[in-house]
Amino acid sequence: MKHLIALLAIVGLLVYGQPCMAQDKPVQDTTEIVEQQTSVADTAVAQAMVVEDQMFEDDAEEERGGFHQVLKTKFIEGSTGFMSLVALALVLGLAFCIERIIYLTLSEINAKKFMEDIDAKIEAGDIEGAKALCRQTRGPVASICYQGLLRIHESLDSIERSIVSYGSVQTANLEKGCTWITLFIALAPSLGFLGTVIGMVMAFDHIQQAGDISTSIVAEGMKVALITTIFGIIVAVVLQLFYNFILSKIEHLTSQMEESAITLMDAITKYKGAE
Repeated sequence: MKHLIALLAIVGLLVYGQPCMAQDKPVQDTTEIVEQQTSVADTAVAQAMVVEDQMFEDDAEEERGGFHQVLKTKFIEGSTGFMSLVALALVLGLAFCIERIIYLTLSEINAKKFMEDIDAKIEAGDIEGAKALCRQTRGPVASICYQGLLRIHESLDSIERSIVSYGSVQTANLEKGCTWITLFIALAPSLGFLGTVIGMVMAFDHIQQAGDISTSIVAEGMKVALITTIFGIIVAVVLQLFYNFILSKIEHLTSQMEESAITLMDAITKYKGAE
């Protein structure tokens, strides 16, 4: 495309670049016309090369200004030591977030349909079939139902206590690892603020060494201070979004467990009343 633009510029100058000849002037010699055309062509080629070089420089500048390159440059400018700690907090926090999301996603089932099947088996007196269905189904809902069915021949109070106790254990399993996520959410901006303080100390050290206050002296320390703070806050925001998503899934599963426990107790009460 760039070479086509240059070629069009040359043709345009060759066609329209010659001076118009008045009818009352003598016709120029052929050699002079050829020399003029050659000069015009050389000028057009030079202009086209300048335009092409400028376009290459613009493309190179755009590539240098890409997001990845800018991020890398700012990471280096923000003091590699503290920026590495912030990046480590991000990586570890995301690792815990991804692990929790996978675990919670695998724990989700169609609780309504599952409880309908359990209710139908209990109503038909097929307690062993209901237990087998609980063993074959993953997730905390099936686990608490299995614990209730194991004590189906005991009193209703004993069954309810067993379901509540095991439900607390399952809730703790759902929340496992969340404390580490909250730790990294708090740690990332703290590391950024620590970099801010150290950057300010660096700026004052440079002022003391130079014996003068100037923008060039203070700029380096201030840049470290601001960049580390920005990256620390960004990491905390990213981890907070993941953490809130995890909490929403935990609340959804906890609600399913409570509803399923109530449904199971109703089914067991009907079963015992029919005995």
